[in-house]
Amino acid sequence: MTEGTPLLNISGAVATLTLRRPSLRNSLTDDDLNTLLDHFEAINRNTAVQVMVLRADTTEQKQAVFSAGYNVVGFDKDPMAPLFFEKIPEALERLRPVTICALNGSVYGGATDLVLACDFTVAQRGHIWRMPAAALGLHYYPSGLRRYVSRFGLQASKRAFLLGQSMPYEALDSLGIFETLVEGDEFETAVQNLVITLSSMAPLALASTKKSLNEIAAGLYSEPALKERARHSVHSQDFAEGRAAFAERRAPKFTGT
Repeated sequence: MTEGTPLLNISGAVATLTLRRPSLRNSLTDDDLNTLLDHFEAINRNTAVQVMVLRADTTEQKQAVFSAGYNVVGFDKDPMAPLFFEKIPEALERLRPVTICALNGSVYGGATDLVLACDFTVAQRGHIWRMPAAALGLHYYPSGLRRYVSRFGLQASKRAFLLGQSMPYEALDSLGIFETLVEGDEFETAVQNLVITLSSMAPLALASTKKSLNEIAAGLYSEPALKERARHSVHSQDFAEGRAAFAERRAPKFTGT
């Protein structure tokens, strides 16, 4: 794969977004960040997309790195760069489709927040997670801290930020941040199985339930909004199809309406 800004490929209900700077350990430049935002908008506009997979090209790396986070050159150009970076995981978390991080290498810094912003993560054994913000003298941006505490819990978040040490994925597995942690030869199958499962769900219910769950987790609970989404689903063609398929013992054919 040619190196460059993140590449978006859409095939039917599945969008695949690939980081592709393996020679730079997939660190994210300003061009990469702006491209990611553009791709997120394109994915949201394409109503056929039900699942988005975030991947990284780790070919020709001696030690696979999913992403080393924000490219340090950007700090020299703009000391406010970390605050701009926050827009990317925020937009990723708000994506309409369900998102999967295909974590096939170690992950560092701000890239860890991209992982946490995804709905599900399939991780490959033998890699490490490190958040060196405090070691660099940086207080992390607010939404990233919220995601860490929500997904890691308070004590594990303190361990990640205040100690700044490398943490093997095997040590993180009990936190529940990975949907599954597998060996390398099982990785692609695990990713595809999750894609297939999600792609078979009713699109409207999938997207609206994801949105509601994320709002509740962020402390934005609105009972009227949730009731309206529930009411809308009850009157949807997908719900009628789901009931009919269940009664007829067949796979449903959802249309997203």
